[in-house]
Amino acid sequence: MGVNVPGRPLTWARASLVANVGIVLTGALVRLTDSGLGCPRWPKCDAERWTTHQALGVHGAIEFGNRLLTYVLIAIALGTLVSVWRWSGATPAMRRLAIALAAGIPFQGVIGGLTVLTELNPWLVALHLVLSMFLIAGAVVLIDQVASPPRDRASAPARLAVAGTVALTAIVVYLGTVVTGSGPHAGDAAAPRNGLDPYLFSHIHAWAAYALVATTIVCIGLLRGIARRAAWLLLAIEVGQAVIGLLQYNLGLPVALVAAHVLGAGLLVAATSLMTVRAVAGQPRKGSAAAATNSSAR
Repeated sequence: MGVNVPGRPLTWARASLVANVGIVLTGALVRLTDSGLGCPRWPKCDAERWTTHQALGVHGAIEFGNRLLTYVLIAIALGTLVSVWRWSGATPAMRRLAIALAAGIPFQGVIGGLTVLTELNPWLVALHLVLSMFLIAGAVVLIDQVASPPRDRASAPARLAVAGTVALTAIVVYLGTVVTGSGPHAGDAAAPRNGLDPYLFSHIHAWAAYALVATTIVCIGLLRGIARRAAWLLLAIEVGQAVIGLLQYNLGLPVALVAAHVLGAGLLVAATSLMTVRAVAGQPRKGSAAAATNSSAR
């Protein structure tokens, strides 16, 4: 029998978002501390043991700790799935999205394992991050669908500007992984690089980011209501990312700033997803958080 209170699935969906953003940061810290091969095998940590041990040192502890976080994500994803599935206000789309979020975590584990087995191939490392970004976007969409706040239908020009912003966000994030794959923070001293020119691709990445800021400003001018507020949030994150990016480039890629930039990428995707979903027409559904709030206020 389903429950009709949206608070629980909303809490789980928010936990899913936090966990997926968090794993992006911890994954970056594994790479930035040269711990990417701290556990040199997969699925075992080394040839004989499933867990790290003293001989693998601090790098083994860091890398194995990040592996353990995968199980936390699995628990949260399953909690989200069960909570959404039991909620009487859930739509088929919400349930499909919850399934996708749950299925994405094991795929992440497999891709992570392949990065270890290929000694941190930069293209697989990039794929590992890209999948996390899809999971972050999915969690944001699920949060919005469960809460279902009222929003105005965006105009056709606004929807076109939002689509352009989504495309540019994807380009900027992926170019960021290309720059990372050509740079010094490989995750291990012996890890391969992609062989591309980091100077050239840093500038291509930067110009794509400037274009993203421009389209976001257009969105702010065209959107209304909560979609416009989401666009302002996105712009604020973009400006922060630009400042961090310029600082890290000119200061020689200090670890703290690189970690902050990776975290910012997760927040960038989340904010873009929020603006996008809120630019889509919709009214509070029966049983949604917004509808429940309005009903109790009567």
